[in-house]
Amino acid sequence: MNTRGFWLGLFLGVSGMGILGQWGPAAASKDTDPSGCIPAAAVAEYLHSVIQADRTFYTTDIVERMQMRGIAFAAENWRETSRLPLPAQYLLETGRLVAAGRSGLQYRLISNWAINAKNRPRTDFERAGLTEILVNPDQPYTAVTSDGGPPVFQAIYADKAASQSCVGCHNAHPNSPKKDFKPQDVMGGIVLSIPLGR
Repeated sequence: MNTRGFWLGLFLGVSGMGILGQWGPAAASKDTDPSGCIPAAAVAEYLHSVIQADRTFYTTDIVERMQMRGIAFAAENWRETSRLPLPAQYLLETGRLVAAGRSGLQYRLISNWAINAKNRPRTDFERAGLTEILVNPDQPYTAVTSDGGPPVFQAIYADKAASQSCVGCHNAHPNSPKKDFKPQDVMGGIVLSIPLGR
């Protein structure tokens, strides 16, 4: 893979997330014609599909391929070492960029076994959702929440170990509270928040 192709792929992935970050909440908003409104659960499914596709592509076709060829390597301290972000960091960074926009859309990774404490569940909804997706990983855990503010549709999707490199990294990390993950295990969740009353 040449450098130009890498940057083109990365640009297209991030651009797609930015476009969806602006489109998703508008589709879920009550301000549109109710008869033509896309239900928030459907918008969450669409967004989750794009997030998963981008992350899977980044993991398998960028990080793993470039590492196998010795071209570039992913590292936890990617900013300081000029390396690629780990796939989880890629998702967290794109989520941060989307949340910084005006759409109100947010997404992030959460886990009961997070290596970084800021990725642990923050609310009762998130704690309940992580428990539920362990039992039923093929269905998102959803609710309309408010936390004292405007209503927000939230969905938590199971985040499974997509590759052996995910498993190896988490099992070997000194700060990991769980060291026996296997491929396709639920490692946590992706929580999506879509504002409803804007």
